[in-house]
Amino acid sequence: MYQPNETRYDGMLYNRCGRSGVRLPFLSLGLWHNFGGNVPFENARQMVLGAFDLGITHFDLANNYGPPAGSAEETFGAILKKDLMPYRDELIISSKAGYYMWPGPYGEWGSKKNLIASCDQSLRRMGLDYVDIFYHHRPDPNTPLEETMDALATLVRQGKALYVGISNYHAADARRAFEILEGMGVHCLIHQPSYSMFNRWIEEDGLLDVLEEKGVGAICFSPLAQGLLTSRYFDGIPADSRAGGPSQFLKPEGVTPEKVAKAKKLNEIAASRGQSLSQMALCWCLRQKQVCSLIIGASRLSQIKENVGAAAHLDFTAEELAAIEEILQA
Repeated sequence: MYQPNETRYDGMLYNRCGRSGVRLPFLSLGLWHNFGGNVPFENARQMVLGAFDLGITHFDLANNYGPPAGSAEETFGAILKKDLMPYRDELIISSKAGYYMWPGPYGEWGSKKNLIASCDQSLRRMGLDYVDIFYHHRPDPNTPLEETMDALATLVRQGKALYVGISNYHAADARRAFEILEGMGVHCLIHQPSYSMFNRWIEEDGLLDVLEEKGVGAICFSPLAQGLLTSRYFDGIPADSRAGGPSQFLKPEGVTPEKVAKAKKLNEIAASRGQSLSQMALCWCLRQKQVCSLIIGASRLSQIKENVGAAAHLDFTAEELAAIEEILQA
């Protein structure tokens, strides 16, 4: 029987999520890839339990995570049933809906029909009565935002979600979403955008300012730019890498000589800090006060352990930040 590490909370940093009572670990485990039906169960189980032993209490899922779609939630549900259900109250479990999940006009986007049905399906797959956070996964240009936010508020009132969030919304639509929810008596806890050294749109869009004003926390995905901000591609594209496989998110043409050259220069700064490039890239994202957590992916437990080690050196000197900026702007 699984027995968690008794000192699991001693070394983990927990940050407050906006103006709320929730504190999230500075790293959260995303079950986007490597937790679906195509992955050996024991490998997925080892990563989830190992993450919890390191103090990672937040597990980020979505209805379409796999592959195939839905299988990541099924895998996580099996791990909960086998090992983690006695510790349910120590966990923050998130899911989302908005991307394609089933055929017909109600299987994606942002209608109330889609979001309520999606949440019910996610709860069944994971064997849960509620999720801690339920997100609208992407903006829907054709459904009134009031309807989508009403669906999130309904899930809170039904007790199927304790908190709600949005993902991939730009500043103007995010502000509207927050204000609509406020009018319904529901605070939006969290926004999940992409963010990394190679993807800085949340700085340019003004989203961080909106989050600060509205007291909404940010949890960022792809902080390592799909592996580009690691040493993974320093010597070409490995056959077992994300860019070397069938991934639809990082194509070989995305591994450009310019980005690899910048990553190598950034690696030199990381080494001078006593860190790996991935550790420094995580710390760089966390320099934004609105960012309370980063979602990391992993294919093995050793990657999670390395990333957790970033907490040993979170701060930057002004000189380090200037050197990093010079590389990024070149």
